[in-house]
Amino acid sequence: MCGIVGLHLRDATLYPQLGALLTDMLDAMCDRGPDSAGMAVYGDPTWSPEGEATVSLLNSPIPAAELAHILSEHLGVTVTGHDLEPTLVLHAAVTSDALTAAVRASVPAALVIGFGDDLTVLKGMGNPTDLANRFGLPRASGWQGVAHTRMATESAVTAAGSHPFAVGPDQCLVHNGSFSNHMSIKHDLERAGVSFDSENDTEVGARFVAKQLAEGVDLEKALLMLNETFDGFYTLLVSNRDSFAVVRDAISCKPAIIAETDRWVAMASEYRALAHLPGIDNARIFEPEPEEVYVWHRQ
Repeated sequence: MCGIVGLHLRDATLYPQLGALLTDMLDAMCDRGPDSAGMAVYGDPTWSPEGEATVSLLNSPIPAAELAHILSEHLGVTVTGHDLEPTLVLHAAVTSDALTAAVRASVPAALVIGFGDDLTVLKGMGNPTDLANRFGLPRASGWQGVAHTRMATESAVTAAGSHPFAVGPDQCLVHNGSFSNHMSIKHDLERAGVSFDSENDTEVGARFVAKQLAEGVDLEKALLMLNETFDGFYTLLVSNRDSFAVVRDAISCKPAIIAETDRWVAMASEYRALAHLPGIDNARIFEPEPEEVYVWHRQ
């Protein structure tokens, strides 16, 4: 019984409020997943400055400031580090591939939990609201955010096992439910050269989607392919730098609600996470249909 929330802003005047709105949404879902949480923010100018790539890390044996210095020497550009225990966030004016490769080479024991030009991923264990406040999420800005409160069922309770799983550039996936055939799909992906960081069934879904996107499939088609391939009970919220999508399995026993206005699109596991959003009284509110993919694109 996990909790999902997500917010896609259409109105740029709301961008400074993204983190505060997302924090309130996450707070409403704490009782659905009290053991750990994760958040992803698109476009925050502190964590993901325009023109710079960002990498988020867990389990780094080197503090953020020291690692940033090492990477600066390696890359020949200034790398900035943020220590958001247990997550480290690093950004620099290089390509996402270059920064990610340099991070992996410098701290091979660390786990990359997010990377891209606009994306910051933050994960930790404990009360989700406490984590959000400790990370500084209420002060974050940007055009899109997703968050997840986890009640572990398929793998260990660790920060690394929390969602979102962000395994492709500027891509995130959060999940309520479980995949029943994920091991066979994982083996197929491994035979195709895909590597995994955890035993979590959600990572299999994220790797599957990332592989389709890397091969040129659009997000809607990738999620239709997921529906055809995966068995189980699931509600998924999947995002990248310009899209925000929701899909459910054929039975749809895992709750989901969507609200949409001219200023924003929001999704949550329960309505109470949406009740505080500006203009909610005039929103179009609906439950997503089974196996139908809903996608919104950034203009």
